[in-house]
Amino acid sequence: MGSFFRRRSARHNRPSPDAMTLVEHLQELRRRIILSVLAVAAMTVVAFMLYGPILHFLEAPYCRTFPKHCKLYVTSPLDGLSLRMKIATYGGILLSLPVLLWHLWRFITPGLKRNEKRYAVPFIVSSTVLFAFGGAVAYAAFPHALAFLRQIGGSSLQPIYTPSSYLNLILVLIVAFGLTFELPVLLVSLEVAGVVKPAQLASWRRWAILLITIAAAVFVPSGDPVSILAMAVPLYVFYETSIVVGKLYLRSKKTRVAASAGA
Repeated sequence: MGSFFRRRSARHNRPSPDAMTLVEHLQELRRRIILSVLAVAAMTVVAFMLYGPILHFLEAPYCRTFPKHCKLYVTSPLDGLSLRMKIATYGGILLSLPVLLWHLWRFITPGLKRNEKRYAVPFIVSSTVLFAFGGAVAYAAFPHALAFLRQIGGSSLQPIYTPSSYLNLILVLIVAFGLTFELPVLLVSLEVAGVVKPAQLASWRRWAILLITIAAAVFVPSGDPVSILAMAVPLYVFYETSIVVGKLYLRSKKTRVAASAGA
């Protein structure tokens, strides 16, 4: 009980962000990194225990595309262990994503104004939801990617995939979609911080379309048209949505400033 109150007292007695020295900032960063590593480690153990359901989930697109050859072939006695460790590591990072985003936000919060700190929960929730949405889009488009890769090689080829090569492709695709779908969070954060204006984003629309198309072609490892469109179209929608959200934010900010000036 006494240790609980000592921890609460330590938190309340922690120096304000403006008064923190460089060493104290580094200590705070170390603390956040340690907590994040512990969260990833805990979720890695959970993913390790859930290896069977996770592997079945990742194999489903392959089985839908090649129902008569729904098997992955290992070529080394150690492939099973390395596969389980790889799935556990990826799963641990993905499952601990909300915790990682929380510590990231808490670390950068001292540099924000008081009214900007209230966006912590929307930032974490929207980032997690968008990453999950991107992963879901990649998962849904993956059977088309497999069919495209099989057809482009010719009908005489018989696909016999190893777990490592197959899972590398699907996991990289899921992570690529998840990260790129964070675009609206990045743009809205820049608008809230005043780095860019909605009008600027609107004026860059043509360049944005070009860069989004190029990025989709580069970041989609399978290179199939369906996956490229599945990434490019939502990214452009997100870009336009960020402009609308930025305009609404500036409008509400002007209203708050006018209300406080009138008071």
